Amino acid sequence: MAVVAPVGRPTGRAPNRQGASRRWIMTAVEDSLRRLQTDHIDLYQIHRVDPGTDVEETLSALTDLIRSGKVRAIGSSTTPASDIVEAQWVAARRNLEPFRTEQPPYSILNRGIEREVLPVTQRYGMGVLVWGPLAQGLLTGRVRRNQENGLRRAHLFKHLTDERRIDVVEQLVPLAAEAGLPMTHLATAFAIAHPGVTSAIIGPRTAEHLDDFLAGLDVVLGDDVLDRIDEIVPPGTDVGTLDQNYVPPALESAPLRRRPRAERAAG
Repeated sequence: MAVVAPVGRPTGRAPNRQGASRRWIMTAVEDSLRRLQTDHIDLYQIHRVDPGTDVEETLSALTDLIRSGKVRAIGSSTTPASDIVEAQWVAARRNLEPFRTEQPPYSILNRGIEREVLPVTQRYGMGVLVWGPLAQGLLTGRVRRNQENGLRRAHLFKHLTDERRIDVVEQLVPLAAEAGLPMTHLATAFAIAHPGVTSAIIGPRTAEHLDDFLAGLDVVLGDDVLDRIDEIVPPGTDVGTLDQNYVPPALESAPLRRRPRAERAAG
């Protein structure tokens, strides 16, 4: 069984226990090897873009881990297309190991990666392991308008109560019924229908959920169904935003997109 591990998300409040710096990567990989009780990791992924670390430093550290035998391959996750291109360029120019995979969010409700990310990963021959094919629970059929859904996470995440997203679910439910499919099978079959997608990551909570996923492995959506989905959610568009999605620093911090007040005059 392949061993996959991420690095990047904070594991404490200390500044050196997060991000993609050499110091943290080297510490984190040893922690992962110890927890997993193994001598190597098959795929080691940078979990999010680290704007505070130059990508050359990140790739240099990961290359050293590959050459030492502790890591077999490296990848990125939820990375903008421009950053993927930069990482590939730096790897080629500096003779470093390139990212072999990308792990972006992708579902019927979140198709934004079709616009740039998937064309870029296809150009570089990268494997794509999409996460959230069920839109974090919205595409299970359990979340409906004016109905109790029993999802314990519903009060924690805004995207589970976004009326725009629920509007789309209400259009997809009858489509799945017409196709003779459970919503879960419609959603996962859609995710792997794109030629740039290598696999879809599922997160079953119970054995029953796993059995449901396995029963849908052979489902293939016809062009008529895919065309209907395109009409409901146009290609390359997102309906709302996932709470866990990557947000560029300039969108989160006002000072990064505003000149100092004294310099804002047009003259």
